[in-house]
Amino acid sequence: MTYSVKEMFLTLQGEGAQAGRVAVFCRFAGCNLWSGREQDRAAAVCNFCDTEFVGTDGVGGGKFADAGQLVDAVLALWPDKNVQPYVVCTGGEPALQMDKDLVDTFHREGCELAVETNGSLELPEGIDWVCVSPKKGAELVTISGNELKLVYPQNGFDPQQFAALSFEHFFLQPMDSAQGQKNLLDVIEYCQTHPKWKLSVQMHKVVGIP
Repeated sequence: MTYSVKEMFLTLQGEGAQAGRVAVFCRFAGCNLWSGREQDRAAAVCNFCDTEFVGTDGVGGGKFADAGQLVDAVLALWPDKNVQPYVVCTGGEPALQMDKDLVDTFHREGCELAVETNGSLELPEGIDWVCVSPKKGAELVTISGNELKLVYPQNGFDPQQFAALSFEHFFLQPMDSAQGQKNLLDVIEYCQTHPKWKLSVQMHKVVGIP
């Protein structure tokens, strides 16, 4: 399988339970909930996406002919061979391209593998850390994992409808929009009255890293 990657870079995880952890981010091109073209945004299932995922022209991006080539490119970015590499596969929607061969190849090379997904597609087995971010209007297929991270608010989405799912962590993340400050205050209030939920802040935007 050929893998299409928008960009690949070393950074710190900016969100959720792993915030602050050094990671190589592998951002796959393409998404099943939005084309990535601005002219299609208004009609998209996910119309608030803040990520560029179209094409393969980003830093470290490209077409990788097989899992070995992709994993080698990821490992070339890891700074310390004495520390287990932590890799976050994201997008776009990584489940469009991730397969068992890629997961197995990462593991053979000693990596700890995480994925950030909208949860509307099945994932291959064996991923070490699964973060699901449901989107209004998309069926939720992945109903268990390590963390559920709900961008809030989404019209018609009550966080409590997810509270009984099998996740270790439940995060609300304020939607980054013109109402961002109000969204933040609303999330704080919601978490204070529903203590199962925790606040997720996009730390990478605060400190100015990718």
